[in-house]
Amino acid sequence: MTPDLTLLVWAVVLAFGQVGVAAFGTNTQVPPAILAGNRDKMPEVGGWAGRANRAHRNMMESLPLFVALVLIAHVAGRANDTVILGEQVFLAGRVAHAAIYIAGIPWIRTVAWFVSVVGMGMVLLQLF
Repeated sequence: MTPDLTLLVWAVVLAFGQVGVAAFGTNTQVPPAILAGNRDKMPEVGGWAGRANRAHRNMMESLPLFVALVLIAHVAGRANDTVILGEQVFLAGRVAHAAIYIAGIPWIRTVAWFVSVVGMGMVLLQLF
């Protein structure tokens, strides 16, 4: 597998890990009967579990953009060293973002998010 596709797989692994952490956290606060139901009256999940849910949702907003950029670069034959570095920057930023968000550290979380956006920008610029 090429390095760009390998990094894409790792981004998906991160998303899976985040949903697992978010689900575990939700299970610590919400009764199983509510979780097994239709969730019409789902209580708000707070603390680290709520932050884990929000971090995962944020990843789900970024992941489709990253997937598109990686696949376009791969198919177009543009997956050069800068693309690979951009993908690595994105992934490192997303790992940091998830950990910092769940830990509840403001401002630095935003910096980590911005790092991931810079990584996507690096990939995007190589497509022109």
